[in-house]
Amino acid sequence: MTKYTEKHTIKEGQSHELLKELHILTRDGKLNQDSRRKLKQVNHLFQFIEPLILEIQKDHDDITLVDHGAGKSYLGFILYDFFFKNSVGASRIYGIETRDELVEKSKLLAARLGFSGMSFLNLSVADSIRSELLPKTVDIVTALHACNSATDDAIKFALEKKARFIVIVPCCQAEVAAVLRKNKSASIASQSLTEIWRHSLHTREFGSHITNVLRCLQLESHGYQVSVTELVGWEHSMKNELIIASYKDLPRRRATERLNELLDILGLNEMSHRFFTP
Repeated sequence: MTKYTEKHTIKEGQSHELLKELHILTRDGKLNQDSRRKLKQVNHLFQFIEPLILEIQKDHDDITLVDHGAGKSYLGFILYDFFFKNSVGASRIYGIETRDELVEKSKLLAARLGFSGMSFLNLSVADSIRSELLPKTVDIVTALHACNSATDDAIKFALEKKARFIVIVPCCQAEVAAVLRKNKSASIASQSLTEIWRHSLHTREFGSHITNVLRCLQLESHGYQVSVTELVGWEHSMKNELIIASYKDLPRRRATERLNELLDILGLNEMSHRFFTP
């Protein structure tokens, strides 16, 4: 496994052209303090995903990774540059993005870098589940800073594709908070627990927190082992929660019961379709 230190900020063989495209290196190839910090974050993220890739490689060389809400596909490019471009077999990274202009830019960059094992598709999550351009099963699904239900869409895709690993960094989780806010008056009258989210600021913060709690329970209800950690230090980003799910075929009953119980207690039953269980 690759070791990174403050002195070892750029991996040997890493594409300088790619780092320039990511604005980590300046056009003349220099690395300033701000970009050094950005590169450190990038390397930190890779250290979470690299063990998953190595674990899969014990079973087969052809690794399939799908990055949902890929945007400019920076994550896919970094992973391909770090690991896939020199790997054995026909490993492939798919970037799924609904903005056609970003898909086209990613295609051009991949061609320029010679990253032949990358594909970029202009698809919604629903379309990607049905699309014949994607395999029936995948090894890893990632979704970084996918807003609101986009994270849940990526989870749905991963479950449908029987992904072995799921790596998500949720962002902008407002929908659960909106339902909590809508049902707040009735909840306050019935239980003191509602005091946790009675004030508007607490509604927003609690809504964000409970969204991820429900996601973790949903993944566990499908047999995954889930871990939650920080992606980077809070000084870099408040959208910092990293959820990693590994399929272990674990017992599902307790997680399913807890999920449904929480939805009932919090008055979120109308969202049960979003956090669907087997």
